[in-house]
Amino acid sequence: MKYILMHKRTAVADIEIDDAASYIQKINTVFAPELLPVGVPIRRGAADRGALNEWWTDRSIPSSRSGIREALEALDITSTKMLLVRCYGLSLSDQYWICPEGSELTWDKINFFTNDFSDDIGDVLFGKNKNKNVLDFCSPDNTSDGNLKKRWKIIDGKRCLVKGGSNPFRQQPFNEVIAGEIMKRLGIPHVPYKVTWNKGAPYSVCEDFVGEETELIPAWRIIQTQKKSNSTSVYQHFVNCCASLGIKETVSFLDRMIVLDYIIANEDRHLNNFGALRNAETLEWLGMAPIYDSGSSLGYDKVAGQIRGELDIECKPFKKHHIEQLKLVSDFSWIDFSRLSDVEELITMTLSADEAKEYIDTNRIKAIAESVSRRIDNLKKIAVQHPQVQRNSTEDDVEENIARMYSSKTPL
Repeated sequence: MKYILMHKRTAVADIEIDDAASYIQKINTVFAPELLPVGVPIRRGAADRGALNEWWTDRSIPSSRSGIREALEALDITSTKMLLVRCYGLSLSDQYWICPEGSELTWDKINFFTNDFSDDIGDVLFGKNKNKNVLDFCSPDNTSDGNLKKRWKIIDGKRCLVKGGSNPFRQQPFNEVIAGEIMKRLGIPHVPYKVTWNKGAPYSVCEDFVGEETELIPAWRIIQTQKKSNSTSVYQHFVNCCASLGIKETVSFLDRMIVLDYIIANEDRHLNNFGALRNAETLEWLGMAPIYDSGSSLGYDKVAGQIRGELDIECKPFKKHHIEQLKLVSDFSWIDFSRLSDVEELITMTLSADEAKEYIDTNRIKAIAESVSRRIDNLKKIAVQHPQVQRNSTEDDVEENIARMYSSKTPL
């Protein structure tokens, strides 16, 4: 079927999509090449169809999402990509959508920033039984990424993302709160979270930080704007791409993100887990987005002994190990360690909620608090020593920068 790829009210390109497979078969006329998604190049006068398909596929719910197999069965569809066409590709992260040829649909009528949307898909994703014959597929849940169970809700007139945790500890929602409080103490721009409960399970809730006049461009799209040489590190390549695009203060942002991720032992800061903001009208880069999605941290899937031993801690987006990633930090002088003096108390209080006792015991809480305290102490020493920055070393570089998969079953 023929569609017009739109950016808000502006036609970007005339495209043809196989609705059954949700695959872009053909790109005809490109009306506004400057509005093509970031990282989709023009080659020999034509838009790169492979790159546009990669961007389009990245908008769909990953097939590894917790509970997605059951949801697809309930929806009577075979692939999450089929949901893209059902909601015209609309999301709450950017301003792109597809308009069927000959349709009278307009951005003002259907965008999710200013119009209500259906709860049906979110209900199904959260395991609620719905009559599949009367489902309303017009929902930003069709274009939500990540492997944890999540959905969008309008709460008190605000677009909010509700996200669960993984078994057996369901710890990610609490980790979001802890990470936010640490960033607040260090003056790091961030998205604040709170924890809510539903049917005995914890969920994190945060307000959408993207509005109708802005859009989030993930780091993964940014690094597609230039070809990386084998001799250039992932870190330096990202910095180079940002500089070429005109995104300012990238290094200072990365300093803060890397330090935070070391403190909380974040294991899943992949390249779709941070990014930059731009003005959706002028395309002016506004800078790096506030830090969000820090839940896969603090030994979220490990037993207390592993947390104390700091075993099997993975690292992204630039290096495989946090100590190596810290070598990329150019400046530690902004860290006020006195502001972190109560972090053990913060962790203990946050994880000691009465409802959380089913998932998190006191021994686990103590192990988490003590491990964070040790990392803060180690960070103090590193900050004093201030080792030489190794931005362009490719040693220990992350090779496959994808989101962590989560088990939907409790381990034996």
